[in-house]
Amino acid sequence: MARYENSIRLRGFVGKDAETKTTASGNTFTVFSLATKSSYKDKRSGEWISHTEWHRIVTFGTAAQYAKQLRKGDYAEIEGELRSSEHDAETSDGNKQQSSKRRSWEIRANLVRKLERTGHAGSETIQEDDAA
Repeated sequence: MARYENSIRLRGFVGKDAETKTTASGNTFTVFSLATKSSYKDKRSGEWISHTEWHRIVTFGTAAQYAKQLRKGDYAEIEGELRSSEHDAETSDGNKQQSSKRRSWEIRANLVRKLERTGHAGSETIQEDDAA
């Protein structure tokens, strides 16, 4: 059994049509966003509170070839690993400029499946303005 494991599996709705891009070395990859949702019941009000989380998905190879067919609203499942990267980000505080480090997260998917929409899930509408 492995001591360390970095694996993730998500099911959700594609936020916008998948995009195929090319690296400086000529390799192609596909990028898309996936929305997942969690809910809980507020004890005070008795109402259900929902939260949508957006995930940036990056795929290479065979998975990228399949993923490039995904369109906004498709129901999909991905398997892969969680990756982070750190980069410099400029922030402004009034007139003062300061540099800071920012960490961004993405899923490197090695498996992408388009799933069949069934029942209630097919009637949901996902809105996305800023996901990758």
